[in-house]
Amino acid sequence: MTRAEILSEIKKAEEEAKASVAKAIESKNKKISDATSQSREIIRKAEEDAAKIADDEISEAKKLIKADREKIVQKGVSEALEMKNKAKKNIDKATQFILTEFERAADA
Repeated sequence: MTRAEILSEIKKAEEEAKASVAKAIESKNKKISDATSQSREIIRKAEEDAAKIADDEISEAKKLIKADREKIVQKGVSEALEMKNKAKKNIDKATQFILTEFERAADA
């Protein structure tokens, strides 16, 4: 092998090495780009899932609050009716008491 052939082989090897390095850099950049895209997609999906879960939890909490509110309202209505009935039962006694007291005051 002559000196020119050796230099030619060296230049050829350098060009192949440069091409290989360029290809490796291109591959690395593509993998980074793909990984970045995947991570963005994963984050987007996680944010969507989190928003859906939050909406579901809020909806469930609203249902529970509505049910509790209904129970409280029903209890209030029931207690009000109970007081009304008790008051109705005491009307005759109260009327009799007031009449008696009025008669005492009038007789005095």
